[in-house]
Amino acid sequence: MRKLIEKFQKLSAPRIILLGFFCVIFLGSVLLSLPIVTKSGEATPYIDALFTSTTSVCVTGLVTVNTMAHWNLLGHIIILLLIQFGGLGFVAVMTSLMIVIGKKVSLKERLLIQEAYSFHKLSGAVNFIKKVLIGTLIVEGIGAVFFMFQFIPQFGILKGIWISIFTSVSAFCNAGIDIIGENSLVPYVGNPLINIVTMALIVSGGIGFPVWFDIIRVGKMVAKREISTKRVFLRLSLQSKIALTTTAVLILGGAIMVFCLEYNNESTIGTFSVVDKIQASFFQSVTLRTAGFASIAQENLRDDTSLICIILMFIGGSPVGTAGGIKTVTIAVLFATVISVIRGKKAVTLYHRKISIETVKKSLAMICITLFFLLVATFLLNITETQADFMTCLYEVASAIGTVGLSKNLTPYLSDVGKLIIILTMYMGRVGPITMAVGFQVKNKQAMIEFPEEDVLIG
Repeated sequence: MRKLIEKFQKLSAPRIILLGFFCVIFLGSVLLSLPIVTKSGEATPYIDALFTSTTSVCVTGLVTVNTMAHWNLLGHIIILLLIQFGGLGFVAVMTSLMIVIGKKVSLKERLLIQEAYSFHKLSGAVNFIKKVLIGTLIVEGIGAVFFMFQFIPQFGILKGIWISIFTSVSAFCNAGIDIIGENSLVPYVGNPLINIVTMALIVSGGIGFPVWFDIIRVGKMVAKREISTKRVFLRLSLQSKIALTTTAVLILGGAIMVFCLEYNNESTIGTFSVVDKIQASFFQSVTLRTAGFASIAQENLRDDTSLICIILMFIGGSPVGTAGGIKTVTIAVLFATVISVIRGKKAVTLYHRKISIETVKKSLAMICITLFFLLVATFLLNITETQADFMTCLYEVASAIGTVGLSKNLTPYLSDVGKLIIILTMYMGRVGPITMAVGFQVKNKQAMIEFPEEDVLIG
């Protein structure tokens, strides 16, 4: 056992993250396959237990069995713990446990935190994890309290409190798994409390922890009257500026597109009042940030709306948060690169700051690799799931790779091979972008070798 631990400690950061998520998924699948965690008292087929464990740890939300109807209280607790683990991430959870039991965080573990969260310096890594843990508990707690105003009168005190806690954690972690009913949040499509609280939790979890603390830092400066409110945005870090503006543009743009394209669709929002149409459109746009809660039936969306949704799911949330996707900053760097080429600029710039060539290369690599997996998985799923059309398969895979959890009602009817494809896709979607970002930092042994330069024709 000691030798096994020593070998584990010698692994690189990407491999530790990959193995860590894999081990938790496997443990979760074993627990969820036991008959004591189901309402019927019968064992769950292992493929469904594995799928549920993966979708929980990868905070996706696609489910092959109904979460409320299939699992009992113990099963729900296991799923909630897996969601919380997946939302915070392997490194954060392991570090938090060490802090709780009073174990000193070694230099090796501090280096792992530094690499996993792309810190430029080693100092402050453990303190960052502490603040993430405390901030997460506070935000989830506040969300649960607000949910109680709806769920306690509806379900009773104990059940209402439990549903509120579960929904708050799931929303903050962008998991999209709920124990409310069979139709997710569709019954609450016109409920302002549920919509606003859920959207706030989704955005706060997906915006990224560094953005949290940067906003708090600038807020303190305003409180101390060191800067005026007019200069708040200017004093934010470049990371925060990109994450906030890109998120705002995507949410607003997505809501407008859904509103316009689905306005007369009676199967989605066509029969709603204008206010409810606006509310449902914004919720759909926000949940595409990799949350996965649904307030309208996804299978009834028009194809052009579905395409917009796929693009937004592919982009996802912001780095170092609970969301998936290629991330908002990545797509912002891509657009900045394209603009710099069109304008004939030598450097890629955002907000009057030069983006390093390494960041540009990582962004392009991440987009290309994720897009490759998206196309391959869609191709395979389209072969195995003969009952579904291409758009339905593409929507399912985009949802899985972006760890979103929205489905055109395909997930419950997936074949065993189809389930395995989605399981691998969800796993790649959760650990892939992190692993790629960290893995590309590994030094190349041939880095000192320079080859002759020669131009080639493109376009």
